This record gives sequence, C-alpha cells and structure tokens, in this order.
Amino acid sequence: MIPVERTATAAFAIVLAALAHSVGWPVIRGGSQKLADALADCFRRGGGEIVTGRRIAAADQMPRAARYFFDVTPRQLLGIEGLGLSDRYRRRLARFRYGPGVCKLDWALREPIPWAAEICRKAGTVHLGASLEEISASLRDVSAGRMPSSPFIVLAQQSLFDPSRAPAGGHTAWAYCHVPHGSAADLSALVEEKIERYAPGFRETILAKHVLSAAAMERYNANYVGGDINGGVQDLLQLYTRPVAALNPYRTSLPNVYLCSSSTPPGGGVHGLCGHFAAVGICD
Repeated sequence: MIPVERTATAAFAIVLAALAHSVGWPVIRGGSQKLADALADCFRRGGGEIVTGRRIAAADQMPRAARYFFDVTPRQLLGIEGLGLSDRYRRRLARFRYGPGVCKLDWALREPIPWAAEICRKAGTVHLGASLEEISASLRDVSAGRMPSSPFIVLAQQSLFDPSRAPAGGHTAWAYCHVPHGSAADLSALVEEKIERYAPGFRETILAKHVLSAAAMERYNANYVGGDINGGVQDLLQLYTRPVAALNPYRTSLPNVYLCSSSTPPGGGVHGLCGHFAAVGICD
C-alpha cells in the first residue's frame, strides 16, 4: 500500500511469505462472515451483548461501563462529543495520516477464471503486476495522489476451493487495486482489461459485478477513511506509533478508554491482535 522503495516495506513480504510456506493462505469455509459469526457467538457465550445499527455521536449515548474499547480510527474517535480526551491527545490524534484507497470489485462468474498460466488456477489469491517496475510505478502514483495507468491488482478466487461460496456450478471472485485517497473513480474497466490480458476470455465468464470506489468504501464503512482499508499509512514512521508514539499506544488520555482498531499496532489484517494487545495492556 506504500511505495516498495520505502524503508522496511520488505518486512511485510517476508512475513506473508513465511506464513504462506508454513500454513498456506487459508480461506474460511462458507465465507468470511463465518469468522465474524464465530467471534460474535464466543462473545455472547461470555455474557456479552451486541447492538448494531446505532451510531454513537456523543459519550452520553454509551452505556455505563468500567472500560471502553473503540474499534474505530482516530477520526471517528475525535468525532465523539463529550468523550473528554485531553487537548494534547486530540492534537496528536489529528496528526494521524491515512493512506491510499482501494477500488474493489466483486464478480459472479459462470466458470473459473481462464488463466493462461496453469499455476494461477491453483491459487486462492493472485497478485497481478507485469513487472517489479510496473508495480512500483503503480504504488508510487497512488501514494502521490495520481491515478495509476496500470494498477497493481490483488485478486481472490476462493470458490475454487470452497464451493459453498457460489451457487452449484458457478464461481465468485473479488479484486481490488490501489487508487488515490478518497477517489470516486470506477476502475473496473481498467482492472478487467488487465485480468483479460492474463486470462483471455475472462470478460465472457462474468454474470454480474459490483463495484465500490474508494469514496464508496468510506460510505460503506466509516473506518475506511478515503478508502484506506489498512486503518492508516503503515510506513516506518507510523508502523509502531499507531495512532501516537507511546509505550502503550492503545491507551488514550483517559484511563478507561482504549483504541483497538487497525490504527493501532500491528495494523490491518485478519488477526485480532489489536484488540488482544489493547486488552492485555490493562494489566501493564
């Protein structure tokens, strides 16, 4: 999500490669919603209650509790009236930097993507970039606020390995590419053109599609500020100082209020460690 020439960016590739070689890149049988359902069930069994569809705009709208954990980015936390954060902490949160957005596409397909390379038909996730130079140029462009001419694409085709993700005989796939922060551009034609280059006949397999621009991603989920799905830039300066530089970055200026979103270490990903470390931090 940041130019590959920046310091420490290779660390992400090393971690992902190590995971891929040790345990693979697993997918959740039945769809990712199953993970959220399992976590919710676990929470309820522990006596928790989940309330949805209610926007919290002020502190007096929250139930009384000994501690509060916010799974939001700094912008949303600052937007809650009457929370009582110190002026100094608020100024530090306001300096938090968000990164490029994504344009995301979902497809219903009549058959698997007809990749020219056989190995791509065996992968749950495919990364599309003609060369290191092309990928680097794409990430540099979006980081500088320019639209890439040939975007780097991350594509997932889980229905190849989990038939329950599509109707009998059909398939699904999704992909995203990086775009400038807050862009309202629909890059579906550009993305499909690039997939077609590596999978001739791809367009003929499409039954239906759904597109979310970076701006639409934020409307879908306010935590995706500007379409940033990683909870903020994760370069060397903001890798561990998320959202501020502190021995315990999960603590706010209030002793009973914690931040535990992807805007805290270790950042975005399906790992739950932000919340785990925030909870552990109570005992520090």
